[in-house]
Amino acid sequence: MPQPHRPQPRPATDADTGATAMGTAGAEPAAPPGQVPARALEGLLVADFSRVLAGPLAAATLADLGAEVIKVERPGTGDDTRAWGPPFAADGTAAYFDAANRSKRGLALDLGDPDDAAAARELARRADVLIENFRPGSLARYGLDHTATRAANPGLVHCTITGFGSGAGAGLPGYDFVVQAVGGLMSITGEPGGTPLKAGVALVDVLTAKDAATGILAALHHRGRTGQGQLVEVNLLSSLLGSLVNQASGHLATGRDPGPMGNRHPSIAPYETLACRDGQLLAVAVGNDRQFRALAQALGAPELAEDVRFARNQDRVQNRTDLIKALENRLAADTPRGWTERLTPASVPCGPVNSLSEALELAERLGLAPVSPVGEGRIPQVASPLRLSATPVAQPSAPPRLDEHGTPLRTWLSGPADQPLPRRM
Repeated sequence: MPQPHRPQPRPATDADTGATAMGTAGAEPAAPPGQVPARALEGLLVADFSRVLAGPLAAATLADLGAEVIKVERPGTGDDTRAWGPPFAADGTAAYFDAANRSKRGLALDLGDPDDAAAARELARRADVLIENFRPGSLARYGLDHTATRAANPGLVHCTITGFGSGAGAGLPGYDFVVQAVGGLMSITGEPGGTPLKAGVALVDVLTAKDAATGILAALHHRGRTGQGQLVEVNLLSSLLGSLVNQASGHLATGRDPGPMGNRHPSIAPYETLACRDGQLLAVAVGNDRQFRALAQALGAPELAEDVRFARNQDRVQNRTDLIKALENRLAADTPRGWTERLTPASVPCGPVNSLSEALELAERLGLAPVSPVGEGRIPQVASPLRLSATPVAQPSAPPRLDEHGTPLRTWLSGPADQPLPRRM
């Protein structure tokens, strides 16, 4: 429930309550001219005690949605990722840190110092959400475990992120790369017979961040009905296993372990990269028989769709080797970009294998505004993927420098609880 010391939303207007002009019922009217539109989580305070990626990224998502986020770091060194470089920003902070800490206020606290620990407990008492990824049980010595925070603040949503849960795996350190290995993802990534490979990004941390944000939002909805907070627990291993979807389901159905298939799909064909002119690769994702007929027609080989080996998806999967040979013989006539220009109008899902810079250029051409500036000399941010019509995401601000907002925040935490959070300068 909102507290007097927390930043409060602006007063509701007809636009907020859904009042509309006659004939436009159900539409979300824009904010009046000159008025900043409401944010979905406006008025909520998040205490981010987490480090590295999963927790900070979950907190950054809440900041995108309008929450005030205070990032708490150890003095002197801060979050581990501040040193994870190169590359580094102009101020010496690693680009890795910037990726998950936009739009936060920075506060450095030494939990081993009694005064700083007291300030941390006061922050937890005033917060709506607390996110942490300490080893299970380690926060109890500071009075920041869920039992203590719930006693001091019954409405708090306390989110704890671990590598392997709070039971038998509580003592295991949670690192994305290790979880990709032990969680089975590497066993299905790479070429058949080749070395197991990790994904090209810390995918498990990212998935866990999204699970954490989902759990937090569900708990906030529950609190809105009951006034009571709760503990939200997520762990890297469970988030990874939950993301294996059809591969996990296939194993549970058959008892067999799937193996790596490179860029191929175990249940759909052609759903892979195919060689074009000079061996350049085209990603083709034919999800049904109609799309395959369109592909065959666009390649000038409609007979492929009538071939009993290829007419149905299950036939194409069973005869994948012959299918790919027949397709690549025809694709060799042009480049991936040339084929994309031909196949896309025919409603065949496809595209070249882009570099990251090319991917950003594509998003820009499509009007998705993929990058947001956050100030001169600062690394731009990849824009939030969320689009909300009535409560748009906030324009991001630069990630905080270590303890950047420490002085006003410590003053605020030492003062009366009904004082509003100080404005950012």
